[in-house]
Amino acid sequence: MKNNLLIGVLGHQNSGKSKTWYYLFEDTVKTGYYIRQLYLTKTEYVEVFLINGSPEETGIYVGERLDGVKARIVLCSMQYTKEVTKTIDYFSDNDYFLYIQWLNPGHKDQNDIGYFDYLGIMNFLLALDSTVSIRNGKNPPEDRVQEIADYIYGWASSRNLIHTIET
Repeated sequence: MKNNLLIGVLGHQNSGKSKTWYYLFEDTVKTGYYIRQLYLTKTEYVEVFLINGSPEETGIYVGERLDGVKARIVLCSMQYTKEVTKTIDYFSDNDYFLYIQWLNPGHKDQNDIGYFDYLGIMNFLLALDSTVSIRNGKNPPEDRVQEIADYIYGWASSRNLIHTIET
């Protein structure tokens, strides 16, 4: 059993990756340099590290972003390019279970139907310890974001990582 969790949102440029995090946090969020609280209910939260702005787009290797960070849960935007395998390898090699949501088609993709996985990323992911889902980035994000929140809640609950505040 993996000790850490990656929630990855994979897609073309302008597919809705950042919008996913905005809806999840109910606010505009950027890549941080610290662990932050992600509220899953009004009184329960988990600690996460967010990489909004994929390593493939920014050119900053994910290992550099996470250098010295002890995050059990990482949220990471991932660009659908052949270089994404470097990001995936980092997490796989560092004891992360991979939960990947592929936005296909993406919000700004020209077609209204999904693209064929012409880079073979799905086969690459499925050969690892992962769960992969494909969601339409042209649809409103609420349902797919709730799926992510539910997954995080279940995973974190089973590992006693849920923090509670008193109201």
